[in-house]
Amino acid sequence: MVALKRTPVADGLCMPAEWAPHRSTLVSWPCRVMSWRGHIAGARSEYAEVIKAIQRFEPVHVLTSPATLTEARAMLPDGSDLIPVDLDDSWIRDNGPIFVSSPSGDVAMVDFRFNAWGTKSPYVKDDAVPKSLSEKLDIRRYPAPMVLEGGSFSVDGDGTLLTTEQCLLNGNRNADMSRVEIEAGLGDFLGVKKIIWLGQGQADDITDGHVDGVACFCSPGKVMIARTKDHHDPNYDSLEANRARLETETDAKGRSIELIDIVQPKPREYEGLVITPGYINHYVPNGGVVAPEFGIPEDSLAIETLRSVYSDREVVSVHVGHIEIGGGGIHCITQQVPNGPFLSR
Repeated sequence: MVALKRTPVADGLCMPAEWAPHRSTLVSWPCRVMSWRGHIAGARSEYAEVIKAIQRFEPVHVLTSPATLTEARAMLPDGSDLIPVDLDDSWIRDNGPIFVSSPSGDVAMVDFRFNAWGTKSPYVKDDAVPKSLSEKLDIRRYPAPMVLEGGSFSVDGDGTLLTTEQCLLNGNRNADMSRVEIEAGLGDFLGVKKIIWLGQGQADDITDGHVDGVACFCSPGKVMIARTKDHHDPNYDSLEANRARLETETDAKGRSIELIDIVQPKPREYEGLVITPGYINHYVPNGGVVAPEFGIPEDSLAIETLRSVYSDREVVSVHVGHIEIGGGGIHCITQQVPNGPFLSR
């Protein structure tokens, strides 16, 4: 298999931006009861609403553990595409494949290793999901020799990648790799030419600082960034430091970065768990935006900002109060599949 010996870049592929045309979206159905602190039923209901929202814009393939297949089928609209696959958890953005495409539109997948954010929970089945999907869908798979989660970075589709030092340089991911080696791996397997390093993600984050909690590209040369005016917020200093870095950065094309602030809600505590709601954690399907709402005053201002930023798309909001208890958001439970024919294995 050629995919075992070469890299995507060597074969002329790179990762497109999330707002590029999609073939479909992947979502994994919740199956790990412990992730939800007694609220898995609520989480499943919210997953179903997110899936329905995305289906307004494009097809959704729902990965389900065989044990939850019947339940998922009952909760989702008729005709939903369910794919039985062994799962540990339901964060496809982090454990699933990352898709790359060629200038002619051919699509393949990259299989980065997954270790549950530094072995924080079971992960053997989740780590095997890309290989299983490669076989089921007959799509070329490029195994990558490093740990990487999809929520830990954002690309502009124009050669630039945004990430945090807190996550990618954490010793619980790739302790045997230097910063230079990590950058080389990102270049070889995602096709990026420049990496912009922010400092930290959200405080008390199980992911050790995923960038999709604090900043994301929303078009080439534009970054949406979480910001708070509350100097007592535990994220205030790190968010300001991230913003200061971006103010002096340029992208892979040499452009200055235009920054778009979006409100950062205050963290809250639930049964000893610190939860930090955030609007950066949204998803961009074809012609739309699926955004989180939390039932708090900041919702309306954030949705207004998203509608301004994505003025050519329809913004649909979904309440995700239970999903956030599990440690993530809408972006964390989705993974885009670029439009185009699959390269065969």
